[in-house]
Amino acid sequence: MSLYAELHRHLGGAVVPRIFWRYLKRTGHPLAAEYPTYESFEDFVTRPRASLAEYLELHALVEPFQTLETLPYFVSKLVRGAYVFEGICYLELRHTPFYRTDPVLMPQDRIAQMREVVAVVGEAGRDPHYPLLMRQILCMHSRLPYEVNRAMLHLGASLPEYVCGVDLAGPDIFYAERLDEWVALFAEAHALGLPTTGHLYETPDGCHPALLPHLSRIGHGIQIALRFPELLPGVAARGQCLEVCPTTYLKTGTLQDLTALRTVFERCAAAGVDIALCTDNAGLHNVRLPWEYENLLTQDVIDFDQLTACQDAAFRHAFAWPHPHPPRVLLDALISDTARHTGPSKGESE
Repeated sequence: MSLYAELHRHLGGAVVPRIFWRYLKRTGHPLAAEYPTYESFEDFVTRPRASLAEYLELHALVEPFQTLETLPYFVSKLVRGAYVFEGICYLELRHTPFYRTDPVLMPQDRIAQMREVVAVVGEAGRDPHYPLLMRQILCMHSRLPYEVNRAMLHLGASLPEYVCGVDLAGPDIFYAERLDEWVALFAEAHALGLPTTGHLYETPDGCHPALLPHLSRIGHGIQIALRFPELLPGVAARGQCLEVCPTTYLKTGTLQDLTALRTVFERCAAAGVDIALCTDNAGLHNVRLPWEYENLLTQDVIDFDQLTACQDAAFRHAFAWPHPHPPRVLLDALISDTARHTGPSKGESE
């Protein structure tokens, strides 16, 4: 039974390396010649980077391949893998649609084409053989101009059948010079009825308290617990959840090992702040969502009670999960109801 909700996964980092490499080989792309074996390509994609900015260059590598023509292929494969191999029944897939439009078009034409990108991604995520519920989060980007980011807000609000929220992404070193702009855009998103999340407090460069009150959830947020724990009561009072993506912090050099996250969990629990475990870029990492849980569990960062709490928090804070309870609770109720109506087993009655 599918037990997981994934709240933070990027389309640019969701396709597993082997599928991407096979696509490069099949299409005769020069990258396939540069990395003639899968092992060499996997090593290139999954190796740690020196910084978040360098890490995000991998998205710039992948995004040009995700065109209107190829998006159905990539999205259908990632949905199949999420359902079959990860037990995910609810997925919020985030991306910047502008980066999937045709780069030869004029900017206004690319903005108009974003609607088609969102529709193609949404339809590709609907497969009766792998019936997870997928919604999109549209990412405003720190490298894009105000006009493009604002257009994404209005696009998302006009397509509720596909879009459940908006995000702020891109290198966080560019946030500070545009803080007033981000505040205004988040306020407009809420006015349009769109839930919000944002990549904040992931690295020391992304710590901007002025943006926190404008978010429904916080993308990453680990630096709040590690460096600014005095902010946790405010996070709890606003009912915000942290989207913690453990493997990302190793890949970007933000953390040297996962044991530092023990402090994050302890301080968040003490303050009453929920945490949802996420993958961020499951393909680029070659680490799936159940393994994120297992890695923290086996390294004594969390225990089984915390694991269950994270599973439940992901559904509780999901922007478009239609049920008041996660599947685990529904399954427990079904088992209890079945036991009540069938009575004790023969061995118990004897």
